[in-house]
Amino acid sequence: MDCHRARLAATYSIVARDPETGELGVAVQSNYFSVGTEVSWAGPGVGAIATQSIVEVSYGPKGLELLANGLPAQEALERLVAQDPGAALRQVGIVDSEGRVAAHTGGACVSACAHAFGDGYCVQGNMLASDAVWEAMGPAFEKAEGDLAERLMAALEAAERAGGDVRGRQSAALLVVSGERPENPWEGRRIDLHVEDDPSPLEELRRLLTIRRAYALFEQARATIGSGDVDAALELVTRARELQPENVQFAFWTGVALANAGRSSEARRWLNEAFAAAETWRELARRLCDVGIYSGDPDLIDS
Repeated sequence: MDCHRARLAATYSIVARDPETGELGVAVQSNYFSVGTEVSWAGPGVGAIATQSIVEVSYGPKGLELLANGLPAQEALERLVAQDPGAALRQVGIVDSEGRVAAHTGGACVSACAHAFGDGYCVQGNMLASDAVWEAMGPAFEKAEGDLAERLMAALEAAERAGGDVRGRQSAALLVVSGERPENPWEGRRIDLHVEDDPSPLEELRRLLTIRRAYALFEQARATIGSGDVDAALELVTRARELQPENVQFAFWTGVALANAGRSSEARRWLNEAFAAAETWRELARRLCDVGIYSGDPDLIDS
């Protein structure tokens, strides 16, 4: 193999399944541009895969296909490795929908390199500062509290504190999918965040995860207000704003929803906050009136 042309995504990663929700996820950091586009793979209700070192990207989609067809993680990995003439250069971690894990670290992977198993998860790393990097990941994942995304982040952060990639850091990614196979192929992706090029990729990934959580709460609020429970929706918006206090989107669309619900006095405060941020929001409100999306008091917009 021509290593000058190969994808040199030497890195550390974790694949895991949450036993309570069934969610599946993979998280990764590396001193390599856009590492998540090649390393991270997951299918809702199917499994999660990290393919790294001298990357053979096909381990991702082919592995998910094998898992979807009912093969357990270990058997799927064995088939992939058996068909790969460059297997000695590969490092792969797999978790399936039952929480079974499998991993392969080829003999030609650059040290420090290893993988380790835990209950429903596997960590793997190569070209690390030391063995302490991969050794830190499992305990951090097990001790962390919160949802799967939070625990995956904890594993990455522990690895970085232990020294991380021997070359430094550049990119990171976090992918979490549902534990159930969706009716439609575009459903079931809960979190899909990428930091392509940043001097502190884990800090940026953490920031993006906070924003994603805020938007998830706001999306839940919009669904709740659509069902008529305005007060419950406002509680969700409040929680979203705690994560992102300055988000004008939240203020504007909450104001629109309240105006449409006939709660004009409350709507005015939210809309005025958006209008104070930029007059373009007022123009957008007028356009919403034109197509019937805004049906509240017109004076809230123009007064």
